[in-house]
Amino acid sequence: MSNILNIKDKDSLQIICKLDKAPEQVYSAINNVRGWWTGCIVGATSKVGDIWAYCYPNIHFIKLKVTQLVPGKKVVWHVLDSYIDVDGDKEEWTGTDIAKTSSVTELTFTHIGLVPSFVCYNGCREGWTFYIKIKESLPRFISTGKGDPGKMINIS
Repeated sequence: MSNILNIKDKDSLQIICKLDKAPEQVYSAINNVRGWWTGCIVGATSKVGDIWAYCYPNIHFIKLKVTQLVPGKKVVWHVLDSYIDVDGDKEEWTGTDIAKTSSVTELTFTHIGLVPSFVCYNGCREGWTFYIKIKESLPRFISTGKGDPGKMINIS
């Protein structure tokens, strides 16, 4: 399904993986967040200007705005507000961007501004990797139309 080519940790978390589907399929699947990401998702996620929220009760909340969509190429969500139940800054995600770009076989996931100095970094890195590779919920959703968001995980 997927093959992680690289994970970069310096300036922002970036995960690059190969997928065996066309960019349009990858783009469409990413925009259908409920199909691959665990948690409560409220609001529309598929048009520029859409504001939506993700909640994992008592652990994580983020309010996002879709800021850029280039069909078959790029999806960018800007974090407007956040709360994460970790020691330290509970709003570390606020002001960061989550960008996903794809070419014919490569998906680049970047959480811009999520840096190793954040208290939540290791848990968030593990969480994103969980959905993109380990559990393969996003790649499975891209390939079959059925993701596996399944159980919620502890990211603290």
